[in-house]
Amino acid sequence: MKVLVTGANGFTGQHLVKTLVNKGFEVIATSRNESKLTSYSNLTYYNCELTDVRNVENLFDLTRPDAVIHTAAMSKPDECAANPELCTANNIQATQYLLDAATKVGTNHFVYLSTDFIFGEGGPHAEEDAPAPLNLYGASKLEAEQMVVASKIRNTVIRPVFMYGPVWENLRPSFIQWVAGKLQNGEPIKVVTDQARTPTYIGDLCWGIQKIIKDQVPGTFHLAGKDIVSPYDMAVAVAKHLNLPLGLIEPVTASTFPEPVKRAQRSGLKIDKAVSMLGYAPHSFAEALQKCFE
Repeated sequence: MKVLVTGANGFTGQHLVKTLVNKGFEVIATSRNESKLTSYSNLTYYNCELTDVRNVENLFDLTRPDAVIHTAAMSKPDECAANPELCTANNIQATQYLLDAATKVGTNHFVYLSTDFIFGEGGPHAEEDAPAPLNLYGASKLEAEQMVVASKIRNTVIRPVFMYGPVWENLRPSFIQWVAGKLQNGEPIKVVTDQARTPTYIGDLCWGIQKIIKDQVPGTFHLAGKDIVSPYDMAVAVAKHLNLPLGLIEPVTASTFPEPVKRAQRSGLKIDKAVSMLGYAPHSFAEALQKCFE
């Protein structure tokens, strides 16, 4: 199966490409700028600007993928609020260009990576809960979701939460590496205690995506962690795991960090559907932490 992965230079994209090539898929990776990916025999990379409809059409005419996994997005809520036109172009228009091009060349399956930000307060949320985005980022991802679901291609919407995992050269650190780096340098950090999440280990997310692609499973699935934790809980666990000084971690509330856009205090996602239908079995946060720092 020939699979096109967008946003391939990003954190999720790089992990996903690595997983798919190791599972034997023929992978076509695309992102902005030069490739940051490790070289594989069954991997081809294309530099493509997804907000340019001609670039997207040319990419699909050239590659004709069997499946598309669309991970690329403008994903920082504050940046989306500050640049609404750019947010629309990257998160909504680019998705439509991909859907149109995929339909034209006969792509069989379109997988869209969404976010828990399509919901508001009151998490963890199930797949069928009513969306209520609190900011433009969440609203743009919800609109793109709706376009994907309305398309004529077999489609799957996947929602993760606050992703983390191991890193390597050319891969930006996730929250746990930020915590570790600060504490290793002896720098104090302030971490919020009053936000609850179900953070997603990237290895679990990649397992779920390749399962969905392999078995061509349509629908909407939450691929998140099974533990409800705060960023402070995560930071303390990192410090204990690496024997770093707990005294450098100061517990604070979200009001300590005034932000331009509203975010949910209690979010997170329920994973029962993925567990029952996909055999999804995510690691606990403690187990995943062990893998991240092996």
